[in-house]
Amino acid sequence: MRTATATAAAVTAALAAAGAAGVAAGRVASDAALKVSPGRPLPTEPRLTVHGTAPGRITLTRDLAALRPGRYGLAGDGSHAVVGPVLEGAREGADTVVRRLERVTHGSFAAGDRAWLTPNLHVGTPRTALGIDHTDLEIPGDLGPLPAWFLPGARPTWLIAVHGLGTTREQVMNLMTPLYERRMPVLAPTLRGDVGAPPSPDGLQHFGETEWHDVDAAVRHAVENGARQVVLLGWSTGAAMALRAAARSGVRDRIAGLVLDSPVLSWETTLRALATARHVPAPLLPLAVRAAQGRAGLPPDDGADPDGVLRPAVPTLVFHGPDDEVAPWSLSRRLAAASPRTVTLHPVTGAPHAAMWNADPADYEETLRRFLVPLV
Repeated sequence: MRTATATAAAVTAALAAAGAAGVAAGRVASDAALKVSPGRPLPTEPRLTVHGTAPGRITLTRDLAALRPGRYGLAGDGSHAVVGPVLEGAREGADTVVRRLERVTHGSFAAGDRAWLTPNLHVGTPRTALGIDHTDLEIPGDLGPLPAWFLPGARPTWLIAVHGLGTTREQVMNLMTPLYERRMPVLAPTLRGDVGAPPSPDGLQHFGETEWHDVDAAVRHAVENGARQVVLLGWSTGAAMALRAAARSGVRDRIAGLVLDSPVLSWETTLRALATARHVPAPLLPLAVRAAQGRAGLPPDDGADPDGVLRPAVPTLVFHGPDDEVAPWSLSRRLAAASPRTVTLHPVTGAPHAAMWNADPADYEETLRRFLVPLV
C-alpha cells in the first residue's frame, strides 16, 4: 500500500511539474506577441548585413527582404537611412544586392553593420523631418493624456492615423505630405505603451481589444475641436483598433470611412506567426495561445462577430497583399467578400506587414486620394 501511495504521489508530482512547465513555456512563448516594443522590428523581419556604401548606393546581404520593391527606412543601432529600389545593372555579387541610398538620416553605415528594413522613412517630427508645421497636443485618454501631432487643414473631415505592431506614430509621416497638400487635417496620436503615453495596465499588447479606447478618445477630441466627421486610417493592430472604434464608439456616427493597412483580423493567427518567427516550437503554440488569452483577457478567436466589428457599415478601403507573414491577407479577402457594398480590397504584392505604401507609394497615394474624395 505504501509503495502504491508513493507511486501515486510521484506521478501527481510529475504531472504537476509538467503542468507548471507547460504554463511557464506558454507564458514565454506568448511574450513574442504580447510584448512587442514600439519602434523595434517584428521577429519576421530579417537582419541584413551591410557590405558597403558608395554615393547613392548601399550593398546589402542578398535576401528576399533586400529585394523588395519600393522605398524603406533602413535602421541599425543608432543609425537610420532611406533606401530606394534595387539598382538594376549595378555590379553585385551572388550574395549581395545593391539598392539606391537616398539619404542617411543620422548615424552611419559601414561594412559589417547589421540593419533591418522598416516602413518608417522618417524620424523625428513633422516639423523636423518634413518641414511641415504641426501642433503638439494631448488627447484625454482613459488611462491618461496621449501626446499627439496635429496638422491643421481647411477641410471639415479629419484623418486620424493609428500605427500598429512594432512601429510608432512616425510611420504616419509617410503620408503626411500628400494629405497636407490636400488640406486635410491629420491627427496622429500615440497609444498606450508608446514612449510618452500611459502604459497598458498589464504591460501587454491586446491586439486592439483595449487599445481601441485610445482611438475613441482621438475621435472625440476631433469632434470636440471642429471636425464634422473623421476617417480612421490604421496599420496592423491600428487597423483592428479602427474597426472596433467604428463598431463600438459612442460617436461612431461621426466616422465616415476606414482605411485599413495589413489589418490584424485574427489575434490568434498573428500571435502564432510572431511566436513561430521567434522559433517557438510548433507543439508549444497552443500553449502560447492559451497563455495569451489568459494573461491579456482576449476573447475567443472563433470567428464570432457579435458587435459587427468585421462588418463595417461605412466605406472601407483595405490595402493588403499575399506577402504579409504576420496578418494573412486571406482574412482581408474574406472581409471584403462578406461586405462587398462597403469594403474594397486593394491588393499589393511584394510588401511585408504594414508596409503596403512602401512597395509602391504613388499607387497607394492615388488609390487613397480617390477613396477620400467623396468623404472629405
